Amino acid sequence: MAISNKQRIAMAVIVLVGLLGGGAVLLSERAKSGGEEAEHSEAGHSDKDQHAADGKAAHKEGEKDEHGHEAKAEPKGGHKEGEKEQHEERQVKLTEEQLKGSGITVQAAGPAKLQAAAQFQGEIRFNEDRTTHVVPRLAGVAESVNANLGQLVQKGQVLAVVASTSLSEQRSELLTAQKRRDLAKSTYEREKKLWEDKISAQQDYQQAQSSLQEAEIAVQNASQKLAAVGATGSSTGLNRFEIRAPFSGTVVEKHLSLGEAVKEDASIFTVSDLGTVWAEFAVAPKDLAAVRVGQRVIVSSTAFDSKVEGTIAYVGALLGEQTRTARARVTLTNPKGAWRPGLFVTVAVLGEDQDVPLTVSADAVQTIDEQPMLFMATPGGFVAKPVKVGRSDGRTVEILGGMKPGDKYAATNTFVLKSELGKASAEHGH
Repeated sequence: MAISNKQRIAMAVIVLVGLLGGGAVLLSERAKSGGEEAEHSEAGHSDKDQHAADGKAAHKEGEKDEHGHEAKAEPKGGHKEGEKEQHEERQVKLTEEQLKGSGITVQAAGPAKLQAAAQFQGEIRFNEDRTTHVVPRLAGVAESVNANLGQLVQKGQVLAVVASTSLSEQRSELLTAQKRRDLAKSTYEREKKLWEDKISAQQDYQQAQSSLQEAEIAVQNASQKLAAVGATGSSTGLNRFEIRAPFSGTVVEKHLSLGEAVKEDASIFTVSDLGTVWAEFAVAPKDLAAVRVGQRVIVSSTAFDSKVEGTIAYVGALLGEQTRTARARVTLTNPKGAWRPGLFVTVAVLGEDQDVPLTVSADAVQTIDEQPMLFMATPGGFVAKPVKVGRSDGRTVEILGGMKPGDKYAATNTFVLKSELGKASAEHGH
């Protein structure tokens, strides 16, 4: 079938219109896609800028110094306020009347001669020269127990009464010997008179004299047996044995009850004169050259503020097999009984004097919050200030830091200030 020219032109027009329409649609889709990409790109840039700004701000807030530590911004005046609060917490305010009544004295820190001291840890023990274990020395049964634990007894005071059959036998022996002596004495006197009157022979007189001497020896022997156990011949009962205190002291141990049977060697009481005690401490071989008999020491304890001076009375010549140390001993006077046996102490063995540029009184240093402190004088009271301490001889303490020469501090009765500070801290905590 033949196609006319008109048909060819119409077909070409249709194809051209189709191509033009398809191109327009494609261009429209591309334009739409480009707009969305542009919007997405702008939104992305905006987010990145925001993240960058946030990161910059975060980096500025968490900025670290040259040592790698994060720098923290402090509010203006914050450090001064913290110091002020801490200052107020450690301040004790006192009026002039309170200061005079407390007995607190104020001194200035400065140079002094410090006696070198080597410190040793020791323990208070009984003075064994004035401590005894009381034993009955005769077996028996306790009829009465007069002494109590902790009681102060005087020399010769009856501690207990024991009924003893062996004592009864010894007293019976003494009474028999005394009767025989009396009879021998009367016989001797009669024979002596008869011999002097030339009535009886000298032999009878001499025999009576010998019998008297034997009777006296028997009495002395029986008396000595009783004296050896601490008993006397006279008593309300032959078997009644009174156990007495050998010297004045304190009953520190008691092992006897009423009606209890006791052996002759049983330790029923321990009596100690606590007017003097021993402070014993161990000395290592390297320190033996610095510890000598007669050397002055200062004994102190963390249990209370008291200190006492003494001299070394004994240094062991042998080292212990287990500890490999020598025992040293100081005899201390203990009039008030404060130094109780079993108390741990520090023994400062004093040496030669040394010049120290900055010192304070040893009584001035108090331990607060596990660090040494001094109460520095301020207008209207005192402030507890931490210091660094060095050597000490028990009376004077070297100061290595925390104060300077001339600073005024509380030198005595500082425990009063420590107590007041504790009360203030408790009230502040509530």
